[in-house]
Amino acid sequence: MARPGPAVAVLLALLDEAYDRRSWHGPNLRGSLRGLSASQAAWRPSPRRHSPWEVAVHAAYWKYAAWRRLTGEKRGAFARAGSNWFDAAAQPTPARWRADLALLAACHERLRVAVAALGDDDLGRSTPDGRETIGRLVRGVAAHDLYHAGQIQLLKRLMK
Repeated sequence: MARPGPAVAVLLALLDEAYDRRSWHGPNLRGSLRGLSASQAAWRPSPRRHSPWEVAVHAAYWKYAAWRRLTGEKRGAFARAGSNWFDAAAQPTPARWRADLALLAACHERLRVAVAALGDDDLGRSTPDGRETIGRLVRGVAAHDLYHAGQIQLLKRLMK
């Protein structure tokens, strides 16, 4: 596989720093989830608010949705039924929590591979569904990860 052009390389760096690579701003999404037990991940500040676990699966879903929009794949391949927000496991177990963290990592990697296959000239093109440009879509995924990393950091403080 050829090395990505400079614009794609910047997008890959944005995706990685927002998800799992060292960043100047503090914890990225994966870092904000690191060390949470299953019961902590399932904690919610009130009944109608999301838990860190739900935020993690939500982020995985939107990485999947962005990959789907980028590649033109049809709906239906996400690991969970539904879309956008998913209830945390009714009985939070370490195994279920690890599985959902692995789902998030797999969705990130699949999106990253699709972005790495792009050329710089592709970034101004519309996604196959015509909703936005490819570059805007990928930047949006990185921003989404960072937004939710901050949200999880706040939830962790509220737990104490």
